[in-house]
Amino acid sequence: MMNKKLRFAVFFGNRGFFPGEVVAQARKEMGDAIVRAGFEPVLMDSSLTRYGAVESMDEAKKFADFVAREKPDGVVVCLPNFGDETAAAIACQDARVPILIQAYPDKAGEMDPAHRRDAFCGKLSIMDVFLQYGIPFTIDVPHVIHPSHPRFIQQLKEFGGVCRVVNGMRRCTVGALGARTSAFKTVRYDEGALQKYGITVETVDMSEVLARIEEIADDTPEVHQQVAALRSFTNCSDTPEESLVKMARLRIVIDRYIEELDLDMVAIRCWNELEVLYGCAPCALAGMLGDLGVPVACEVDVCNAIMMYALRLASDTPATLLDWNNNAGDDPDSCILFHCGPVPSKMLTGKGKMVEHPMFAKSYGPNCGWGPVVGRLKPGAFTFASSKTDNGKFVTYLGVGDVLPDDIESDYFGTCGVVRIDKLQEKLVAIGRNGFRHHVAVTYGTVGKILKEAFSTYLGYDVVELP
Repeated sequence: MMNKKLRFAVFFGNRGFFPGEVVAQARKEMGDAIVRAGFEPVLMDSSLTRYGAVESMDEAKKFADFVAREKPDGVVVCLPNFGDETAAAIACQDARVPILIQAYPDKAGEMDPAHRRDAFCGKLSIMDVFLQYGIPFTIDVPHVIHPSHPRFIQQLKEFGGVCRVVNGMRRCTVGALGARTSAFKTVRYDEGALQKYGITVETVDMSEVLARIEEIADDTPEVHQQVAALRSFTNCSDTPEESLVKMARLRIVIDRYIEELDLDMVAIRCWNELEVLYGCAPCALAGMLGDLGVPVACEVDVCNAIMMYALRLASDTPATLLDWNNNAGDDPDSCILFHCGPVPSKMLTGKGKMVEHPMFAKSYGPNCGWGPVVGRLKPGAFTFASSKTDNGKFVTYLGVGDVLPDDIESDYFGTCGVVRIDKLQEKLVAIGRNGFRHHVAVTYGTVGKILKEAFSTYLGYDVVELP
């Protein structure tokens, strides 16, 4: 589910000989900051501890019980003053969600014993003890910052993305509908390696998918609803009604697998049984499901279905899968990203138009390959990522770029856009040298920092640094 409001529990640190009255002020200021960032603060009852903060073993256990009961999406460790590092570790060691550490700055002119905070020093002590306890945490610059500062509001928003990625990917399931075709060795993956990271793969043979489709009659209310949804999603004016019905029946089967297997994302064998044996391509269906927050990867690219899901969680907007496909003239930092048409409508300049896949029409005859959507990516900043399994590890790379408003000739088939990426040529060398595939997952927004923090600090993925 996209756009779900996250809930952050707040730990307020304290140490007895520092001014405890600042905690009450911090409770209000931090609560207001979390609301400004678009999230919900979850604060332990202030009457349960001295000043509503945590500075002893007993109070730490109360906070730990509070977190276990409330099940927040993340924890913010707020240090109005130095704070007790051992109490903080005991309070947070079983949180099992990302933790953001914030410390208040001291004010010039208020450095006397009655007002000095020393949170600058206390933050270092808490990080030290957290590392000793094996508690992962998130930090940012500057080292100390007031909760009302705009930069901290941005930190909270980025932390929300980290929480979505970490909590969504620690336990997630991808559905592999069909085996990869023998020729596409670029999408090989190791199920056992993925399971070590909490990623389960549920596989379904394509024969079972086709058998389930045959059980659905053409003239049913559910089929009519899905045909209407296709017409709403894209321009289907040239598409035969029979092909729309075929896509509608396939969509119903995919939806049922998503529900039955509790799938977070899907990788589908789009080449070539669906076209040759059934008579349609699933491209538009992939875009429709992407708009709903369920990423669908082409060509049974399980690893990049996972990256699409990660990008979707980080940005809280749809993601898609594209090919590194063409140079864009002579600009070394530009290229064309393309795919046959599985892109969510929210990522396009317009609705696009459904067409018959020219490769299938040429190879297998007319009316077997309707489903791709011709469209253009909307201009804007984007984040890209790709992944693979390698010797039992899950390995990724990340980057950012811009989709340009440049025109692409009208005869260019599929959904595409000209993009500009700094040091693109060097990045392509690194991608090739490290054995990554030609597919790349993409979402709008600049969320590479969020993904790197989630992958490296909390999830244990290997991140290859691109130039």
